[in-house]
Amino acid sequence: MSDLSLIKELREKTGAGFLDCKNALSENDNNIEESIDSLRKKGLAKATKKSSREANEGAVGFYKNENLSVILKINSETDFSAKSDTFLDFLDSIGGIALNINNTNLNLDEFLKVEDNGKSIAELLTEMIAKIGENLIISDLKIFDNKEVKVNYYIHNPYRKNIGKIVSAVFYSSEQENDEVKNFSKSLCMHIAASKPEAIDIENLPAELIENEKKIQKEMIKDSGKPSNVIEKILDGKMKKFYSEVTLLNQNFVIDSDKTVKEAISEFNSSNNLILQNYTLITL
Repeated sequence: MSDLSLIKELREKTGAGFLDCKNALSENDNNIEESIDSLRKKGLAKATKKSSREANEGAVGFYKNENLSVILKINSETDFSAKSDTFLDFLDSIGGIALNINNTNLNLDEFLKVEDNGKSIAELLTEMIAKIGENLIISDLKIFDNKEVKVNYYIHNPYRKNIGKIVSAVFYSSEQENDEVKNFSKSLCMHIAASKPEAIDIENLPAELIENEKKIQKEMIKDSGKPSNVIEKILDGKMKKFYSEVTLLNQNFVIDSDKTVKEAISEFNSSNNLILQNYTLITL
């Protein structure tokens, strides 16, 4: 097994950071069990044998104050536990800690080391694992500065007003903040939750993703036996369809499929002024 594979396995079993796992493996001759014990002794790993079990359920929470927006995902083993007040209260408490840190550059590994009342987030997680009796993983954290923008969000399959299986949010500017703007921005959030775009527009897509899609489509066209002089035209059409599927502004708007999202925003702005700045989506 490669070093990266061992690190990945150790991270999945402990929830510890990449460098912590790498160092633990190095200190313990790549022995997984000894590395788990080492990380636990340092307070960097989740508890006991439960940490080796798969955690595919859970919930996503949204938290906001005047400065920041936080979206946090914690996985559990069962949907039953994810719906319990014990789990949901824990998610709310950890989301509140993330909100109060006031650091948009904080990554997940750093967050696990943050202390609250003398205990790290990793230690609080270990205690909750023991209490619930299931493996739990803090698997995603996004923090946004919203001092200069307005924010609206949508919870899909909600367990609480701010917690569900999917959380989407839009960040926008607008001269107004009336009910029309709030309702339309909410509809954009609902669209994002349903359509799961990869980026706002074509120029925001990773270049390697575009090139890989072109390569795949070109090979498929060649295999169909089309003459070379029409391959590029067909490819252009295929890529337009691809962009309409993966970029937010070019997707068909779920509220009115006769329009793209871009066209829906333009139509809305005939009597309002909403400029979409960013969006985010975290799904279970």
